[in-house]
Amino acid sequence: MLSIVIPTLNAAATLPGCLAALAGHAGEVVVVDGGSRDGTGTLAQAAGQRLIEAPRGRGPQLAAGAAAATGDWLLFLHADTRLAPDWPAAVADFMAASGASGRAGYFRFALDDASPAARRLERLVAWRCRHLGLPYGDQGLLLSRALYAELGGYRPLPLMEDVDLVRRIGRRRLFALPVAALTSASRYRRDGFRRRSLRNAACLALYLLGVPAHRVARLYG
Repeated sequence: MLSIVIPTLNAAATLPGCLAALAGHAGEVVVVDGGSRDGTGTLAQAAGQRLIEAPRGRGPQLAAGAAAATGDWLLFLHADTRLAPDWPAAVADFMAASGASGRAGYFRFALDDASPAARRLERLVAWRCRHLGLPYGDQGLLLSRALYAELGGYRPLPLMEDVDLVRRIGRRRLFALPVAALTSASRYRRDGFRRRSLRNAACLALYLLGVPAHRVARLYG
């Protein structure tokens, strides 16, 4: 069985779209709320999803969701991401593939913005995933519970919890699923595509150089 884990924090504006894209799949959805004040938890329960609470922060929330989930496979997904309609078939094929339990899958990054800047960023992310083996959490992460346990799961980091885990997985065990994960471009529209992209790159560089995640989180904003 597949368990989908979604960390939330004041995600009332985006969670319904995320959940709607998951409707009808065979498995469970675990929404892990970090203290929302906008009715996110009520929306999750109204949609018939399992809701648990955890300390604020994607790392702690994802770890709590994985611990509460009952499936043999885990799909971690952000609340502002909507999977394309063909995602169930791609996920089923990946889980059924010989040896897939030792690999992890991620989706193709896409933004809900029609600008050329959004397309350029999507190409840059594709390059980063292909050559550096660094998909981010907004691309989802699919792996067996056995592999998750072998890796030690998510660490309680306030930021870069996704980078930390995929680095332990390793590029050779990462597989690009042929399905788009459409993510909100609100941060890029708010901050500007160039400025937001440079800030994200700076955060990654600092983390890879050994700066603690809690300090990097201050720059991320």
